[in-house]
Amino acid sequence: MPIRAIARKLGVGRNTVRRALEAEGPPKYVRASKGSIVDAVESQIRQLLVSWPDMPATVIAERIGWGRSMTVLKDRVRELRPLYLPPDPASRTSYQPGEVAQCDLWFPPVDVPLGFGQWGRPPVLVMVSGYSRWISARMIPTRQSPDLLAGHWVLIQRLGAVPKTLVWDNESAVGQWRGGRPQLTTAMNAFRGSLGIRVIQCRPADPEAKGLVERANGYLETSFLPGRSFTSPDDFNTQLDDWLTKANQRHHRRIECRPIDRLAADVAAMVELPPVAPQVGWHQATRLPRDYYVRLNANDYSVHPSVIGRLIEITADLEQVRATCAGSLVARHQRCWAAHQTITAPDHDQVARDLRRQQTTTKPPAMTEVQQRKLTDYDRLFGLTDEAGQVAI
Repeated sequence: MPIRAIARKLGVGRNTVRRALEAEGPPKYVRASKGSIVDAVESQIRQLLVSWPDMPATVIAERIGWGRSMTVLKDRVRELRPLYLPPDPASRTSYQPGEVAQCDLWFPPVDVPLGFGQWGRPPVLVMVSGYSRWISARMIPTRQSPDLLAGHWVLIQRLGAVPKTLVWDNESAVGQWRGGRPQLTTAMNAFRGSLGIRVIQCRPADPEAKGLVERANGYLETSFLPGRSFTSPDDFNTQLDDWLTKANQRHHRRIECRPIDRLAADVAAMVELPPVAPQVGWHQATRLPRDYYVRLNANDYSVHPSVIGRLIEITADLEQVRATCAGSLVARHQRCWAAHQTITAPDHDQVARDLRRQQTTTKPPAMTEVQQRKLTDYDRLFGLTDEAGQVAI
């Protein structure tokens, strides 16, 4: 419609129609701004930020003698502070296939039954591959070096290959920064040497260096835990494996695909599994005492009493505890996750009862008669009596 027709239709002037057509939106009333109470002290705020761009807003309020609302002051400081802070861009890291995997221990905030009426929060070993973002995880009994390396080997075997580099923080079972340099533990050095890989320790207080696994820990806590309950560590690992199967098939926003889509290329570029498995888990050697029990990680496990006094070797992984003597298996128990428990095999207890019964029913050997000298013989030898037995004067 022409402007004249619109004006006639609406009963308004043509200039009013022209202004309405030229405007970007409908007309509205806008009150003129009266400014802010912070405008009067903005120059003082700027002077302080020039010299101390990190100065807190509360300190700025004290320096300028601010006695009004802190909300409006903090809002203005929040607007002005980026103008005086030096730029601190975050670098985006890209990963090549098979290059690196980040590792960490996640302590889920949920109590898990450990058996024998005990509850606890065992650690979960989490490993995230840099290229594919594939998440692997497993709950382990303790954060000690034997259990941590045994859990590592389980995750690596599931993956089917070994990432060329493992990134860790300053976990005590892995190593510590001392004198400005990272120092791996003897066990971790042997583990990485048998696999032919590197282990990089991040500097202390540097969580951004392993952001992949930190985000995976948060993902587990917000997406896996809610609405779940667990009856044992085995139940926890079973539910975790089922959930990870689905999680690794979901679309990852950063790589714009699913982790499973990149897994084949990632594994193909990794180091092959060694022909001989590394020694992981618990290894001890001792002579079996009379009570036929050996202690492993705060628990006592029974051993066949027939090898009392002999040298035995105890090995344990995440699931079982075994004892051998001269190459023969003399004990096998399920790993106990509770603490301060005594684990006894029924057959070991029965054999011990039989051996004790034999000791009590066996007759002692007959005593051999020994000739005893007469006391007078000693008197004669010391010259107290003569040959006739008379007292010598």
